[in-house]
Amino acid sequence: MSIKESVLKIAQDARHASIGLSKLSTSVKDKALLAMADALLKGAAFLKEANTKDVDAAKAAGISQAMLDRLTLTDKIISGMAESLREVARLPDPVGEVSKMRLRPNGLMVGRMRIPIGVIGIIYEARPNVTADAAGLCLKSGNAVVLRGGSEAIHSNNAIAKVLTHAASEAGVPGRAVQVIPVAEREAVLEMLKLEEYIDLIIPRGGEGLIRFVVENSKIPVIKHYKGVCHVFVDESADIDMAERIALNAKVQRPGVCNAMETLLVHKNIAAKFLPAIAAKYKDAGVEIRGCPKTREILKNAKAANDEDWGAEYLDLILAVKVVDNLDAAIEHITKYGSLHTESIVTENYTNAQRFLKEVNSSTVLVNASTRFSDGHQLGLGAEIGISTTKIHAFGPMGLLELTTRKFIIYGDGQIRE
Repeated sequence: MSIKESVLKIAQDARHASIGLSKLSTSVKDKALLAMADALLKGAAFLKEANTKDVDAAKAAGISQAMLDRLTLTDKIISGMAESLREVARLPDPVGEVSKMRLRPNGLMVGRMRIPIGVIGIIYEARPNVTADAAGLCLKSGNAVVLRGGSEAIHSNNAIAKVLTHAASEAGVPGRAVQVIPVAEREAVLEMLKLEEYIDLIIPRGGEGLIRFVVENSKIPVIKHYKGVCHVFVDESADIDMAERIALNAKVQRPGVCNAMETLLVHKNIAAKFLPAIAAKYKDAGVEIRGCPKTREILKNAKAANDEDWGAEYLDLILAVKVVDNLDAAIEHITKYGSLHTESIVTENYTNAQRFLKEVNSSTVLVNASTRFSDGHQLGLGAEIGISTTKIHAFGPMGLLELTTRKFIIYGDGQIRE
């Protein structure tokens, strides 16, 4: 069977599975999710063995440490994958939820019912835990899912899918509700993106190049998850100790993920006090600072930032730092260079905090907290399909609700239109 024929068969099977999946009761779906979680833990050795093949190949290819971090499956990450599935099982089932029933003057009762989208295609790089998160969220929201991970994680993704699909099937989920395209060739992605008759939505996760490739080639609607150029703005009224903790965590805790801070903005009135203190901590953590001229007057060892640094998603221990005149300048910088992902302000000024929340239009905006909290699990979604920077349909971390849509339902009593 050719790649084209194989991908077509997968999509057709997914469409068929979606019909049965949409009818499953909440109890059956939750039972399946718990069984899938248990299966991941029981199959940990099998998963790590498959993952080792991917990690060894990635090291030989010279992959960056940040990307290697995303790729590696540890016992902790496998446990986290299992716990995410359990948390999704604990969440309310959105399918069938009815809202806004209203009585029209003609006697009709009009409302909205939440329903699955149908078949969701997810194209992603590295991070094999996405396979489990996507499978769990799609199952609970009643959607079949076709997964196409990157070639760098092909053994890991196939192994995770094998474990999950077996457990789900044993628990009563229709076969082929969760499928992984098992080939590494890019031709598989191109064929997948043509199948608008069978796949309702495409969600790409990965680097900007991948996402632009998907958008340019897809005949299917795409929810874009572009790069995370995330900012922290330290206002002049900020508590210094708090600002240091937040700025350090946002950059260093896990630099290779999309919600890590890439640019630190500092109010000019606090810069001379704050920057030397945080720079010492960054030095200990191995962070390279690229600063504006005002930053370099304070931090003599900082490298000079150029215009490309302000829009860069480093995904590494590199940080752009800029001293700004005021809140207006910080917001202007974020508007110009940001990617609508996640921004944070550290401030003790209530008015400034409220202005930042209202005027910064990124998908997640925080006050006095690290950008690393822009995450479906952290925000109570159980897990996430990704973080959408597309304002239409879904914006920010995508959980169960974002994987459903709504239809109108109408109760009548013999009404006809005049």
